[in-house]
Amino acid sequence: MSTSTQATPLEQPVLFESNGATRTYVLNRASKLNALNGDMLKLMRPQLEQWSKSDLCKIIVGTGIGRAFCAGGDVATVLQHSLHDDTRSKAIEFFKDEFEMDYILSALPKPYVTILDGITMGGGVGLAISAPFRVATEKSVFAMPETKIGYCPDVGASFFLSRIDGEIGTYLALTSETLAGREVFELGFATHFVSSRTVPNLLARLSDLEDPTFAMIDRTIEDHHAKRLPDEPVGKLTGRKRQALDMAFRHDTVEEIVEDLTKLASTSDDSVAKWASETLEILHMRSPTSLKVALEAVRRGKKMTLLEALQMEMGIATAYCSGASTDFTAGITAVLVDKTKGRPAWSPDQLNSVSDVIVRQFFERNSSYLSAVPTLTPPDFLSNGQQNPMKFALPSEDAILQIVKSKARKDPISLSDLLAHFDGLHSGKQGVAEKVVEVVKRNCDVIGSQGSEVVNCKEQL
Repeated sequence: MSTSTQATPLEQPVLFESNGATRTYVLNRASKLNALNGDMLKLMRPQLEQWSKSDLCKIIVGTGIGRAFCAGGDVATVLQHSLHDDTRSKAIEFFKDEFEMDYILSALPKPYVTILDGITMGGGVGLAISAPFRVATEKSVFAMPETKIGYCPDVGASFFLSRIDGEIGTYLALTSETLAGREVFELGFATHFVSSRTVPNLLARLSDLEDPTFAMIDRTIEDHHAKRLPDEPVGKLTGRKRQALDMAFRHDTVEEIVEDLTKLASTSDDSVAKWASETLEILHMRSPTSLKVALEAVRRGKKMTLLEALQMEMGIATAYCSGASTDFTAGITAVLVDKTKGRPAWSPDQLNSVSDVIVRQFFERNSSYLSAVPTLTPPDFLSNGQQNPMKFALPSEDAILQIVKSKARKDPISLSDLLAHFDGLHSGKQGVAEKVVEVVKRNCDVIGSQGSEVVNCKEQL
């Protein structure tokens, strides 16, 4: 075949590399921030299946060229396909291919490492979030921005956002707000944090490992950890703001969330009042239908397996493609195509106009908008099930408070003993002490002078 009709390797939207123990896919659409399209998904799946069965492949790595790991899916093309009866099946097929890919990556029979050195949003989060090793850098920008465009967080978001500490996942699902740099790691969306400039050396070290175990990979990445600088700001979702977030976003209706935020906007704590007021403004900009569908999905997803959650999201995606809400068209056109400022022309325009009947048509089996929903069919070789995406992350808030509760049944536990317990449990992992201290100070009374503090959470727990 003439070479003039073939893409050269560097023009291909996904590159595949072999280096020692590692096999790497490199997303290669830098000008589009590595946004996923159908061609990329169709290239990746057979390669991943081949690597999964290869004895020579010891570690699978995911990276991206340029400023992004992956900024999401190519939803503008999906929208165009969804608008016409004769191409709608292509839009639905894109979501099916994408969600099956996300499930395959969650259940790979090899250790999987993703490098989130840049923008990681939407579909990019789906590729990364189930990896047992997710490496953030100071350049990481993380978000599920779907309610901005009149859609709903997908790619397994109803599963992973519902399992993150407190109500952070609910907040991110509804607001589309971003996390940046170290807070991506501190809040559990990444398992490790390294400096961007050390990534090439880290990848070289991983490729040099012979017959690597998960523990060896963890230690190799941990050896590259970038410690917090003295003047580095703390994450924005900590302290009293975090307390306010958990209180406001704990509800099962968006109206109750808005009601609590309205009360908080008048509180005497200026930083909390400012945060609540800004969050109300953000929610007002989002599609009212998307807000209600997203909240319902996150609440349902907490009781589901990842595959069940993806199948539910397949139904939601099919409903949007089939015209269940005009907001999908209005949002993508305004935000991504025309790039207009201001609030898109949502319909219904207000939260109280989005009835339960409207929301149910995205979820109920007898919904006419779900008649074309396909069944996700992961490959048979994924027999071991999903890897644990939180095994190498910082300890969860629940895990920390449970230890405090169990050890303090008779006497308050000392902060030093609590820190030593989690240091041993996580093999000296960087960031653990900071996480434990933040959690106990927010949830408990820490009494005493420095070095002899005790933690008393009996009343709060």
